[in-house]
Amino acid sequence: MSQSINLEPVNALDHTAFVGAFASVFEHFPRAAEDAWNERPFASATALHDAMMDVIRKLDTQGQRDFLNLHPLLSGANIRAGTMTADSNAEQKSAGLDAMSNEDEATLDKLNAAYLERHGFPFIICVRHYTREGIFSALERRITRNTQQEMDEALAQIAAITRARLNARLSTLNLMELRRA
Repeated sequence: MSQSINLEPVNALDHTAFVGAFASVFEHFPRAAEDAWNERPFASATALHDAMMDVIRKLDTQGQRDFLNLHPLLSGANIRAGTMTADSNAEQKSAGLDAMSNEDEATLDKLNAAYLERHGFPFIICVRHYTREGIFSALERRITRNTQQEMDEALAQIAAITRARLNARLSTLNLMELRRA
């Protein structure tokens, strides 16, 4: 994360404003922002992200599984249907998942189903770090791993996803603050 981001305005936010600004960083899980607010003041963007991730890490195994199940499947159909959050939609589009052939979509659906059946939660990957082919390859490889490895990997991928989302929100907040000055 950028060290040039001024966190004074973030640290000064009341609980409602803080949650409003950061609730959507974690997919359908505003609790990450709600609980992280108590850890203010944040010395850096990394400290803020770590506080939010700690909320997830402190969940018991079933809580983490429930959290993982809040995430959408990788799917061109989901993009076209508009059923995902704006962040997920943009991220999946960035990997070209909205422009797959019918054959690739069928393959992805089959792999998603196999992964979900084996592990009990959707395949999660920071799609911005992969090509479409890389995503398919990782999905095929990760299906066969044990579920605890996959929970750990899914949380690591979520950390990468949310780091980028948080950085974008912090940059936006800083721009708004600079315009007011």
